[in-house]
Amino acid sequence: MQYEEFLRSIEQDQKPADTLSTALKALWYDAKGDWQAAHTLIDHLEDDKSSRVHAYLHRVEGDVWNARYWYGKAKSKEFHGELKDEWLYLVKLYL
Repeated sequence: MQYEEFLRSIEQDQKPADTLSTALKALWYDAKGDWQAAHTLIDHLEDDKSSRVHAYLHRVEGDVWNARYWYGKAKSKEFHGELKDEWLYLVKLYL
């Protein structure tokens, strides 16, 4: 899936494509405003991608301590930019 197609799918009233990774599905739900669905998808996973998205979601929630924990699990530096920029970075990285 290309970036533009991913964005269009968010605008439509549908579910994320089955072909998307769990990390991208979580980012898709976050963009739809459904933080809980996004978090539920990755809460039990500990691979690097899921942990990285998990960190982002805890930043969205405002739980910086928990976000830092998940950045560490993902072996990733903490993102210090705007949330929208982190979302965009992650989508482009994982597509």
